[in-house]
Amino acid sequence: MIQRRTVLRGLGLSVALPLLERDAIAATVTAPMRMVCVANPLGFIPDVFFPKQAGSDYQTTPLLEPLPRDKFTVFSNLDHGVSGGHSGVHAFLSGIRDNEASQFAAKNITVDQRAAEQVGSTTRFPSIVASVGEGSGTLAPQNSWTRNGVNIPPISDQRDLFRALFVDRDHSAKSQQRESLRRNKSILDSVRQQARILAKELGARDRAKLDEYFTSVREVEKRLQMAEAWVDKPKPTVDLKTPSGKETFTQKLPLFYDLITLALQTDSTRVATLSIPGTLPVGDLGLSGGYHSFSHHGKDPELRRGLMAIETMQIANLARFIRRLDAIEQPDGRTLLDCTMVLSGSGMGNGSSHSNRDLPIVLAGGGFKHGHHLIMPKKSHLRVPLSNLFTTMLQRFGVETDRFNKSTGTLSRLELA
Repeated sequence: MIQRRTVLRGLGLSVALPLLERDAIAATVTAPMRMVCVANPLGFIPDVFFPKQAGSDYQTTPLLEPLPRDKFTVFSNLDHGVSGGHSGVHAFLSGIRDNEASQFAAKNITVDQRAAEQVGSTTRFPSIVASVGEGSGTLAPQNSWTRNGVNIPPISDQRDLFRALFVDRDHSAKSQQRESLRRNKSILDSVRQQARILAKELGARDRAKLDEYFTSVREVEKRLQMAEAWVDKPKPTVDLKTPSGKETFTQKLPLFYDLITLALQTDSTRVATLSIPGTLPVGDLGLSGGYHSFSHHGKDPELRRGLMAIETMQIANLARFIRRLDAIEQPDGRTLLDCTMVLSGSGMGNGSSHSNRDLPIVLAGGGFKHGHHLIMPKKSHLRVPLSNLFTTMLQRFGVETDRFNKSTGTLSRLELA
């Protein structure tokens, strides 16, 4: 099996030139839709995140204050109905825990990877999965899952992401990459042949399991084919220096956002997921301790103040990212933010109490009407699954579907601008 990180280094993200203003085509080109998902594993302090009033006249909160009000919508009472505290966080973008995945046809595929399937080989990279650090255990980033129930390990080194996106390989390295792809295709051919022979000796139940295996093999084969198609295409040139690798966390987070911005702008990818691990260092915020320990504040004033600083820093960088997207014009006259759905949130509703309910969800951009606080029904028999929002996002992305995982439909109260 090819390790994803190795594939990323091998492929890079060779793409077409950046989307520039071209008078000759501006009238006919429609900018494609993009999707960015941002997640942390510890949530946000609920009483300083959620507004109290619904609608467009809500009074903003300390955590939401940095965000451009007319560019985003905040939601209350959305979740997946899962439990387990830290062990349930990985279901944030799917609504399905990994130990339940076998019960579903598409396993616990996440909304970003479902969108990435729609993109396919249109871009060099169907999706970018990145993290500002590695984390460990249930605090490690585990936000992106394929339809085979496989977690995609993120790129956590900013230098690796920069090289994958913008540094062309020399002729020798490309030759080695082609040979590696050829060997892996040969291995897949051999595996497929052996499996076909074995299938003749199996009962119905075992043949069904083998069919699932064949599906996994086909997925790998598709990835190899897409990789081969992009080997010789040049990567875009950007005005950004190669990261040093010595950046502190407060320097790395905006850098990852900048790399994602450039990846979208150059059409290197149309789907990106950025994780913020629960073990991130907080020393450069003037704090002593760890992000995780601050999240378990138990209403202790000092710990809450420390957690507030950590969460404010995250939201401030999200706001900067949203504003940067909004400043980039597309060929059809819209902005990059108009053409990018930015979802931010967590699979944890309250880190202090380990609750996976009432998740902190913000959606910016994507051409929706924003500036609202949408409060969903709280009574159990009326609750709206978070996956309904994901279904709406997928439809906006161009996926023809009326359901996503455990959804019951779309989120009808979210309207297009």
